[in-house]
Amino acid sequence: MGMLCAVSFNRYGRLYYLDPGEFRPQVGDRVLVPTDDGPEVAECVWAAQWVSDDTDGFPKLAGLAGEEELRRDESLRRRKAEAKVAAKRLIREHGLPMKVVAVDHVLATADGGGERTTVYFTAPHRVDFRSLVRDLGATLHCRVELRQLSARDSARVQGGIGSCGRDLCCATFLTDFEPVTIRMAKDQDLPLNPLRISGACGRLMCCLKYEHPLYADSGSYPASGQRVETPEGTAKVVSRHPPSETVTVRQISDGATRRCALSDVCGPRRAYDTRPTA
Repeated sequence: MGMLCAVSFNRYGRLYYLDPGEFRPQVGDRVLVPTDDGPEVAECVWAAQWVSDDTDGFPKLAGLAGEEELRRDESLRRRKAEAKVAAKRLIREHGLPMKVVAVDHVLATADGGGERTTVYFTAPHRVDFRSLVRDLGATLHCRVELRQLSARDSARVQGGIGSCGRDLCCATFLTDFEPVTIRMAKDQDLPLNPLRISGACGRLMCCLKYEHPLYADSGSYPASGQRVETPEGTAKVVSRHPPSETVTVRQISDGATRRCALSDVCGPRRAYDTRPTA
């Protein structure tokens, strides 16, 4: 048992959980988060509170941001905005099929480390951007790196709203991309319309994997199109809903569609549910 708080570097961005240590940040406070490039300023979106989980593996909060850190963060954000504008302008001038997704900038450090700008972009194929890097370095007066992102990584970095109306999973809590196949959509009786099962990145939605194990293990469910006996008479199965243990059927007699409990259409399940108890 220990204390945790949650912070975000961008509004509505990914949450990072940290051990507050001796600090007690409140929602809206600016805090310092340890990173590979030194402490960076983030906003506390979940105040420090006790949790039942083990917190030994979580990084510790570096402290509360002071005036100097806030000025440094403002300078960093301004440099990022300038680099993004310059990158877009030079890409147009070079006629490259690239789209700038995000820009990261590291300020000069006291130990002699120079400034560095990293530009993340997407492109339909590999791009020769050597001349672009030279011009960007001359414009920004620092070392410049360009990194190409995949469609999924681009959606994670940019964020957005999914078809469910919530923030994208990859931009909030997903840490790794797991393989998603069209078979998962077929097993869940989903329409194989790319517009219905594709995410903001244009690839299959990551959430297809969430409920797939329930459908993969649904051997006791009648198949779609199979005739079953319901309390209202003979019907044909339209779809299955393993999470709620129900099926949608269409009555043969009048064509009415209704949802029934699995125990109403599955003989073995009905016998199990109605078995006498000791």
